[in-house]
Amino acid sequence: MDEAPRAVYARRVASPERTITDNELIEGVLAGDRDLYAELVRRHHARVLGLCASLLGDADADDAAQEVFLKAYSRLRDFRADAAFSTWLYRIASNHCLDERRRRARRASDSLDALTEAESDRLQAALAEPGDAARGLEDADLAEKALAALPPDYRLILTLREVEGLDYKEIMEAMDCSLDSVKARLRRARALLRETCRHLLPSGSV
Repeated sequence: MDEAPRAVYARRVASPERTITDNELIEGVLAGDRDLYAELVRRHHARVLGLCASLLGDADADDAAQEVFLKAYSRLRDFRADAAFSTWLYRIASNHCLDERRRRARRASDSLDALTEAESDRLQAALAEPGDAARGLEDADLAEKALAALPPDYRLILTLREVEGLDYKEIMEAMDCSLDSVKARLRRARALLRETCRHLLPSGSV
């Protein structure tokens, strides 16, 4: 480059004519302007934080998100521009959170008993559309508790699909698996979620 990387990319970021792309920011970081990574964090922090919160809970989400961005920074040269940076981040975040859940496996998850009879009406409403149970859980606290009862892999794929709204291709990239595997996991995860919800409801209510 004829100019220092920071000068080049900072001017492009500030340009009123266009918004610099994630890939251009990454080029700038790899060219030597590490400060530009802060813009990538700013753009994607909310969604990474949301994924971490969904998989680990709000209390651990901030620390997990920081770890994810540190890992992403250390591996930035491994990023390939043929995939979206956000999808690449999701893969790192997913793996980090699943590893963390395995480390914490000895600690009890939220008990299903915490879903009291007072919440059963909302759970029953979640079953109104049996093909999309996760989306029917509109209460954020209740959704967190219900998803917490699922195995980590199923919780992850439901979060990516129903909460984050990723399409099948993005999920394939984030979870590094085939389309058939994505469809099969989603089918099993939804079935297990419906079955879990039914166990939480009073007998004969479904």
